[in-house]
Amino acid sequence: MTFYDYKQQYNWEQECAEFDTFTAQDVEHAIATATPTLRDFKALISPAGDAYLDAMATKAQQLSIERFGKTIRMYEPLYLSNYCHNHCVYCGFNQENKIVRKVLTMEEVQAEAKAIADMGFTHILLVAGESPKHAGVDYYRQVIELIRPMFAQISIEVQPMSVEDYKVLVEAGAHYVCVYQETYNEESYPRFHPKGLKANYRFRLETPDRAAEAGFRKVGIGALLGLDNWRTDAFFTALHLDYLESHHWQTKYSISLPRLRPHVGSYMPADPINDRQMVQLICAYRIFDPEVEISLSTRESSAFRDMAVRIGANSMSAGSSTQPGGYVDPNPELEQFSINDSRSPEEMIAAIKAQGYEVIWKDWDQWM
Repeated sequence: MTFYDYKQQYNWEQECAEFDTFTAQDVEHAIATATPTLRDFKALISPAGDAYLDAMATKAQQLSIERFGKTIRMYEPLYLSNYCHNHCVYCGFNQENKIVRKVLTMEEVQAEAKAIADMGFTHILLVAGESPKHAGVDYYRQVIELIRPMFAQISIEVQPMSVEDYKVLVEAGAHYVCVYQETYNEESYPRFHPKGLKANYRFRLETPDRAAEAGFRKVGIGALLGLDNWRTDAFFTALHLDYLESHHWQTKYSISLPRLRPHVGSYMPADPINDRQMVQLICAYRIFDPEVEISLSTRESSAFRDMAVRIGANSMSAGSSTQPGGYVDPNPELEQFSINDSRSPEEMIAAIKAQGYEVIWKDWDQWM
């Protein structure tokens, strides 16, 4: 039984309903066991788990320190283009939104990359809307080759690609690919993605397999929390992670926990997740998988991210811009969404150190 046969074993509505059946004993067992199962993960994020946040946080902190030490990895996004062929109802880059569109030239990429490097970052995340016409594999290859001498790690968060195209980017110097399913509910997925490349649920779902097969060292997955039932999406994300670690065991994995932020357009989340539930979810992911990287972007507030340092989140950005050209020539009309934590890298570093943690600028060296 592979993840892609999950509908034969897992039913979305049944999984939603099961959360209310977990008891205090189920949660206590999930916290105490050394080898948590998917069912244990469900217990941890169930309503019954809310009463055990202190115990979960203690266990999550212990596991994080044992695996990663008291460290936080830093990265910075570089938005290359906001052109997009998709019609995602929750995104500022939606093709139907009347926003200023831009794709960076190589000269502008060089200037943006230098501004990021000058802030101290050696891990850069290349982000773009999904429009192969404006930014395809050849464009990304040129960008990666251009900035490769400036950064120890180059990650990408762009449109899903074939194995062959991903191999081109690995050869150019990319290390890590992020692709988020947004929601794992195949029935509701078309409502959020009515048109465009992203409307193909299965092609997107199988993207992490293609990325791992192409040789990426790390693959990031996740759901946009609040788009559908957040607990069920979190469970299917854990299921996906479990599948990937079993089938592509040489690849490292990362989970992101993005919440919807204000953007051009009027869509509001159907099942918003509050701060307390976010704490519960972060702790549950860490207890379920002590090896996985947990990333929190500047979508979250400064107070929340400072707290999350202690409970399992171990990868963060700072001083971010969500617009093409935003570091050298900011223009709010170009942004994907408004950030929540606007602290500079220096302020973020000081906050991390104040809690007794160390900032790590990269995961590995090329020679390793």
